[in-house]
Amino acid sequence: MRVGHQGTGPGPITPDGCAVEVYSRLSVGDAPEIIAAAVPAGARILELGCGVGRMTHALVERGFTVTAVDESAEMLERVRGARTIRSTIEDLDLGERFDVVMLASFLVHTGDVQERQALLSTCARHVAEDGCVLIQREGEDYHTDLPREHVDTSGYTVRIVSAEPVGDGVNSVRAEYEFPDATWTQTFLARPLTKEQFEEALAEAGLRVDRYLTEDRVWVRAVPVA
Repeated sequence: MRVGHQGTGPGPITPDGCAVEVYSRLSVGDAPEIIAAAVPAGARILELGCGVGRMTHALVERGFTVTAVDESAEMLERVRGARTIRSTIEDLDLGERFDVVMLASFLVHTGDVQERQALLSTCARHVAEDGCVLIQREGEDYHTDLPREHVDTSGYTVRIVSAEPVGDGVNSVRAEYEFPDATWTQTFLARPLTKEQFEEALAEAGLRVDRYLTEDRVWVRAVPVA
């Protein structure tokens, strides 16, 4: 388990505290529509941190060719219809370029600055010159609108219980996932980033914001700096 990360509940838990079974049950929301509207039809997508394939499957169904990367073998076992690669994101070097590179699940908010730089460098290393990088950011009030919960129509509840400072601008975030038959928790480290800090991090990796795809600026389309 990574330092500062922990998960509880039935089944395998990944090094960052994610429960495989939870992510197999969570809905994908409107992310596939946001992505599909921002990229060319039939694009080749490199999905970094694919998990069990919630997003992967929805994109494959929409006609995209997906290469799905995750460090967890247990997660990758659940992915269907895509080429899968087991690797940490920061160490990935496929020697290929893709129309779209996707970094979702708020991974850009890792508490480790060097790890964030490595994640974004991987994005820049794999995106085509005329391609784009799609990044999912935390909402502006992710660390302050607490506690909060979302009750899904399918019958489960997700709670963000707390975000406690642990030093150097990093918070320890605790989440709970309550289903009728089981409950899981996850504790992880996350670094809030202002819009300006986020754009500075992109620039360090040779990327720039092309446009924000949603009004809340959670989804971003970035492109290589010319």
